[in-house]
Amino acid sequence: MKSPIFIAGPTAAGKSEIALALAEKIGGEIISVDSMQVYRGLDVGTAKPNAEERKKIPHHLIDICELTESFDAAQFIRLAQKAVEEIQSRNRVPIFCGGTGLYFNAYLSGLGEAPSANPELRAELEALPFETLLRELRKRDSEAYEKIDKQNPRRVIRAIEVIRLTGKKFSEQRAEWKEQGAFPVKTNFYCFMRQPVDIHARINARVDEMFRRGLVDETRELLKHGLEQNKTAMQAIGYRQVVEHLRGENNLAQTIELVKSKTRQFAKRQLTWFRRQLDAVWIELKPDQSTEEILEKLMN
Repeated sequence: MKSPIFIAGPTAAGKSEIALALAEKIGGEIISVDSMQVYRGLDVGTAKPNAEERKKIPHHLIDICELTESFDAAQFIRLAQKAVEEIQSRNRVPIFCGGTGLYFNAYLSGLGEAPSANPELRAELEALPFETLLRELRKRDSEAYEKIDKQNPRRVIRAIEVIRLTGKKFSEQRAEWKEQGAFPVKTNFYCFMRQPVDIHARINARVDEMFRRGLVDETRELLKHGLEQNKTAMQAIGYRQVVEHLRGENNLAQTIELVKSKTRQFAKRQLTWFRRQLDAVWIELKPDQSTEEILEKLMN
């Protein structure tokens, strides 16, 4: 049985390209660790692997949800473990690759009955209007909604945080289910990083390419299929800003620059979170470094 390999890092670091090359070299299959790539239709804005790449190397946990469905860390754990077992049954190597630190942590360390605060998710929730938070709590846990202090945003945010992290109602924290995590010892875990000037240039180029490939048209079409009603998907950088553009809040040039700025900020938060939460081997990638050189570091 071949042990999984874990590849993490901030957006635009080059994780996917490296994971694809590694999978080809060692006979692997890729498990996406991305909270947005699970949704069908969110293609351009999430930089999903294209059809050719997915034909060459099997990918898992991509396009498994409709926009009308919810997805959380608990579901990720269950589906990722199933994928690992299937991949290993074929005597191939599971390669986890992505930038959603919460999912990595959940899979490796498990989700207890009362998870600790997650800085990335907490910041996302704090940015939402309070009325939006109350509506989500009422929809996902009516019992907690009735009992909670609705004048206390901190309590409401914590309740929703627990629901999203565990996939369980906040009012049922003491329920019997408790996921222990699949790998208590974090082996074969690599986290990529780049110097700020490098990562910023890559982010700018990626955002420009997304708009060239039709991010505005994709978002316009997704709005017809419930994008605005899916609060998780609406937090995806790019889509939210394009929705604001389509409402007339910003022109296209302003929107592109805003997406670049938000993506740079997000990449910085990702790095901070990975450093604090994950026990990984850190590898700094250079602008002129070949994929082969990087693979040598991973395989030695």
